[in-house]
Amino acid sequence: MMKEQLTTKDEKRIIWLDLVKFIAIFMMIAVHCTDNVTPAERSEPWYNLWGSFYGSFMRPAIPLFVMVTGALLLPVKQNSITFYSKRLTRVVIPFLIWSVLYNLFPWFTGLLGLSPTVINDFFAWAEPDQSFMRSLYHILMIPFNFSPFAIQMWYVYLLIGLYLYMPIFSAWVKQASVKEQRFFLIVWFVSLFIPYIREYLTKDLWGTCSWNEFGLLYYFAGFNGYLLLGYYIINHPADLSWKKLAFTGIPSFILGYCITFFGFKSITATPGQPVELVELFFTYCTPNVLLMTLPIFLTAKKLTVRSQKAKRFLINISTCTFGIWMSHYLFLGPCYMLIESLPIHTMLKMIVCTILLLTVTWAFVHIVRKSGNIGKWIMG
Repeated sequence: MMKEQLTTKDEKRIIWLDLVKFIAIFMMIAVHCTDNVTPAERSEPWYNLWGSFYGSFMRPAIPLFVMVTGALLLPVKQNSITFYSKRLTRVVIPFLIWSVLYNLFPWFTGLLGLSPTVINDFFAWAEPDQSFMRSLYHILMIPFNFSPFAIQMWYVYLLIGLYLYMPIFSAWVKQASVKEQRFFLIVWFVSLFIPYIREYLTKDLWGTCSWNEFGLLYYFAGFNGYLLLGYYIINHPADLSWKKLAFTGIPSFILGYCITFFGFKSITATPGQPVELVELFFTYCTPNVLLMTLPIFLTAKKLTVRSQKAKRFLINISTCTFGIWMSHYLFLGPCYMLIESLPIHTMLKMIVCTILLLTVTWAFVHIVRKSGNIGKWIMG
């Protein structure tokens, strides 16, 4: 398929990758909308059913983002210093700004004289502590991990790690043959089964034990496989007709979805399961999530976007995705409370909440970015 490109501000854009980012950000927003419908205790069967049904569709969100990163940035063309200064500053600065703001949120509610219960209207799983010392503690912990007030920041730690790794990985990608890249992807695919083998067969796998967490396939495992897969698909495209793509992609997605849904549903049917087990079938680096992700990426690649309005839409929201990621938790609680009062089916509530939250956050990010360079630094 011919790559659909659009020149904007002297940059050539691959529009179908903007489409992938739009799909990914929609899925990510949808996942967080289901957080309020499928709480940790999974005590309400009706909510558990529809939250599981809806949320299981959305697991490709993060893999799609990582594949776009690999498709766009591998191999790295600048030297390491230039790459780091350009990429990391655009991520780290808004990450720090938003992490501090989220962690100060409880303290701000106290200054305004609001009840501590308002904190859980925005952050369902956080402790409603309005003390400045608690906020300061969370701020000081930012170099080490995210807090309950900035849960979505887990991905930014991952993204920073991928950026640090990419110039090193890129050196291999540049000189590796197609067969060598395929070999890496095959071994990486085997590593996707590790979470299930460790849960259902043996905790200590391929050399891991109490004094060693770096097992046999450790260096092939993780999100670097999605990085390489994104690069591989865009540089070594398979000649798939729509018929062949449908013949392979639809069964692949259905199989991946069924494993994700029924696995997650079976575990959450029993209240009180440990968090690690609850998230097992939702784990991004698993074969079932890959089976869902790959058909979406390949389908978007085959699409040709001709409408200029559609292109502008995709470019705009693609540019705003990082800001949406940073700021959407500010609006999640209020949007959910608004939709929860509607007399409609639970499944429809989640869909409406997803659309509302994405629209509100996108508008907010767009306005802030339009305010000038400071707005762009805030939103990334």
